Amino acid sequence: MLLQTENLTKTFNAGKPNEVKALQAINLRVASNECVLLQGASGSGKSTLLAILSCLARPSSGEYICMGEKVSRWSEKFLTKFRQRHLGVIFQQFNLIQGLSVADNIAIPLLPQQFTRKALTAAVEQAAETAQIRHRLAFKIDTLSGGEMQRVAIARALVANPPLLFADEPTAHLDSNLAKEILTVFENLKAQGKTLLITSHDLWVQQHPIFDKKITLKDGKIEKI
Repeated sequence: MLLQTENLTKTFNAGKPNEVKALQAINLRVASNECVLLQGASGSGKSTLLAILSCLARPSSGEYICMGEKVSRWSEKFLTKFRQRHLGVIFQQFNLIQGLSVADNIAIPLLPQQFTRKALTAAVEQAAETAQIRHRLAFKIDTLSGGEMQRVAIARALVANPPLLFADEPTAHLDSNLAKEILTVFENLKAQGKTLLITSHDLWVQQHPIFDKKITLKDGKIEKI
C-alpha cells in the first residue's frame, strides 16, 4: 500500500461545547497508481481527510502511514520536507500568488531545494507542458482565466515530480467543458504512474471512469467503499 490509515480520527475544539468530530475511525488503503475519489455531502469530512493525507494537518488519534513512513506524529519540519519531496497538492482555491508570473508560481515548491537555475527552468517547463499551460509561462496570474489558473495549480503540484497527488474539488470553479479537460490531464497523470486522491461533489466527476475506488464519507465516517 502506498498509504493507509488505522482508526484515524480528527476532533476540533475537543472537550468544548462546540466540539466537532470531523473524522471517526477512518480505515483506508490506497495502492500505487490508484485513482481514488473521496465523495460526500458538505461537512462529511472529505476535505479534512484529504488535508491529513496530504500532510497539511495532523490526526487527533490513530495512525497514518504514507509511503511506508508513520508520519502521524512527525514534527512540522519533517512533515514539510516529506511533503515537498513526495506529495503534490492542488488546492480548491488555487492559492496562487497574484503579481507573479505563471513560471514563478509553478517554481515555488522547488525554491527550498536549491535547484540550479537551469534545472529549475527545465522542471517548470516540463510541469507546464504536462498541465497544458506552457504557452502562458510568462503571463501574470491575474491575467488568466479560471481554467488556466487551475492548470497552473496542477503544474505547481507536479513540478517536484511527486508520486502522490491530492486534489480538493479541482473542478469546482469550472464549467463542464473545462472540467472535462482537467480530468483528461488527470487521466494522463495516472497513465504516467501517478497515484491520485480527489475530492469532488461534481456528479460528472464522480461518474468518470478514471476512478479505481470511490470512498463515500458521511458525518466523518466511511459509509461505503
